[in-house]
Amino acid sequence: MLEKGMFYKFLILFILIFFHSPSKSIATIKQDIINNLKSTKNISFDFEQNINGKIETGNCILEYPKKIFCKYENKNKKILVSNGQSLVIKTNNPSYYHYPLNKTPLNLILDKNFLLNEIAFLKERSLNENYINYTILKNDNEINIFFDKRNFFLIGWQVVDIYQNLNITFLSSIKKNQLINKNLFLIPSQD
Repeated sequence: MLEKGMFYKFLILFILIFFHSPSKSIATIKQDIINNLKSTKNISFDFEQNINGKIETGNCILEYPKKIFCKYENKNKKILVSNGQSLVIKTNNPSYYHYPLNKTPLNLILDKNFLLNEIAFLKERSLNENYINYTILKNDNEINIFFDKRNFFLIGWQVVDIYQNLNITFLSSIKKNQLINKNLFLIPSQD
């Protein structure tokens, strides 16, 4: 039989492990990420994109499902637009690239319901005290998505694009559920 003092030590240790276990806090964070994503209709953000070491910056408006408008801060004034079906990249030099959205990893990243279904069953990886990562394997794509542990926002992703380039995108200055101009998501014409 355990001594009374030893019993209390085991009881305190059990309570500390049970109520302060990292898996419990990770589970709570996961549910908070899911709840935040469910309540998100759109986000606007600044971004930094690294494609094989080439850095570009700009800002975007993402509206679920599958719509995005991005303006790059580069000399070509590149824009990227998805209307939910097609993805167009247009520059002022003039270049015009048109892709079916479903042939790109963005098709999955911009699909809130897909993300919610995947996250619910994926094991998360805590990167440090600030970030959570989920790795999604789908349709020959590996998508790493990152969330902030404090505000539960999507803060970035890492994919291999259709040209087999490593594409890492970081989001900042995120604003949720803003009034947005729906015309942004109209596919620009090829001039």
